[in-house]
Amino acid sequence: MIDFELAPEQEEGMKAAHDFARERFRPVSRYYDEQEHEDPKELIDRMWEERNKGTLALGLDVTAALRIEELCWGDAGLFLCVPGPGLGGAAVFASGTKEQMERFLGRFNEGGPKWGAMAMTEPACGSDTSAIATTAVRDGDEWVLNGEKIFVTWGKRAVENPESLVVVWATVDKSAGRAGMKSFVVPAGTPGMRVEKLEKKLGIRASDTATIVLDNCRIPFENILGSPDVKKADKSETKGFKGAMATFDATRPIVGAMAIGVGRAALDFVKEAVENEGIKIRYGVPRHKLTALERDIMEMEANYKAAKLLTLRALWMMSQLQPNSLESSMAKAKAGLAVTRITQKAVEIMGPLGYSRKCLLEKWMRDAKINDIFEGTGQINMLVTARRVLNYSRDQLK
Repeated sequence: MIDFELAPEQEEGMKAAHDFARERFRPVSRYYDEQEHEDPKELIDRMWEERNKGTLALGLDVTAALRIEELCWGDAGLFLCVPGPGLGGAAVFASGTKEQMERFLGRFNEGGPKWGAMAMTEPACGSDTSAIATTAVRDGDEWVLNGEKIFVTWGKRAVENPESLVVVWATVDKSAGRAGMKSFVVPAGTPGMRVEKLEKKLGIRASDTATIVLDNCRIPFENILGSPDVKKADKSETKGFKGAMATFDATRPIVGAMAIGVGRAALDFVKEAVENEGIKIRYGVPRHKLTALERDIMEMEANYKAAKLLTLRALWMMSQLQPNSLESSMAKAKAGLAVTRITQKAVEIMGPLGYSRKCLLEKWMRDAKINDIFEGTGQINMLVTARRVLNYSRDQLK
C-alpha cells in the first residue's frame, strides 16, 4: 500500500521553512530582485544560524525537497543564497573518498556562512561536457588548472568567502574525451582563481551567477575527486565523467523541488484571486461542462502534482541507494516544463495585474525559466530519459 502521509518531523520542517519563507523572503523579494548583486547580508547570517539550528537543514532526500519547495514558494533567488555545501558538496559526495568528504564537507558545520559551488559550463561548452577545455596538469604534488568557467551559481560567494570551495571540472587528457574529465576541489582564496564578472539575469537575481577564471591555479594533488588514472576512472561507476553524472542524479531532483515551489506560489496566487471573486472550481464535473478557467487551473494543478511526485520518487530512490538516473532526469524535465507552463498561464489568467509589478507573479514567471535550463536543460533531460527507456546508448540516440 502506498502511503502519502508525512512523518511529524517532516510536517514540522515544512512549517518552519514555510514560515521562514513567508516572514523573511516574501517581504524583501521584490527589493533583491531589483537590486541585483546586492548581498542580503543580514538574511544570509540569519539563514546560516537557522541552518545550524536545524530549521533550514537541507540535504539530498525527500525531507529536504519538502523544505526546499516551501523556501522557493517564498523566493527561489533568496533560497539560492542559503549557505551550505550546495552543488560543490554534492560533487564531493558523489565522487570523493571518505577522507575527502570529512575534509571538505566537515567545514560546513562550523564558523561563518560558506558556500560550495560547481564550475562546469564554459564559453564553448554547455551541454556537451566532452568539449570541456579547462585543463589540469600535474606538476609534482600539485595540479595546475587553467581555463574559464561561466554561469557558476554561487561563484562569487564561493570564491571570496573563507572556507568556501569550488569544484572545477577539467580535463587531464583531451584525447580521452569524457574519460579524461575529472573534478578538482579549489578552496576559496586559492591564488590563480578569480571572479571575472557577474551575470545580469532574467530571474533569480538575488543569486550570484559568475564567470570564474583559473590562471595557473595550483591546488594540492589530493584535491582531485576520484582516480587521476584515466583508464581506471573510465571503468568506475563513480569517478570521472560518470562521477559528474552521479552528481546530477543527486541534484536534478533538488532543482525539481525548487521548480514546484515557484509553481505552487503562482498557483496559490491564482486560486486565491479566483476565490476572492466568488468563483468556485468545480472538481468532479465532466470536462466538457467546465469553464475555460476551471480547466486551466485543473491542468496547472495536475502539472504541479505530477512534477512533485516524480521529484519525491527520484529523491526517495536515492535515499534508498537505488540507481535513479532515469527518475532524476524525468523529475527535472517535468518540473522545469511544468513550472514554466504554470507561471505563464498564471500571468495570462491574471491579465494586466499578472503582467504588472504590483504583485510578484511576473517575477515568478521570470524565476521559473531557470529550472528548465540549469542542471541540464529540459532537452538534455528528455534525451537522457529516452535513452534509459529505450535502452539506447549515447551513440545510438543523439
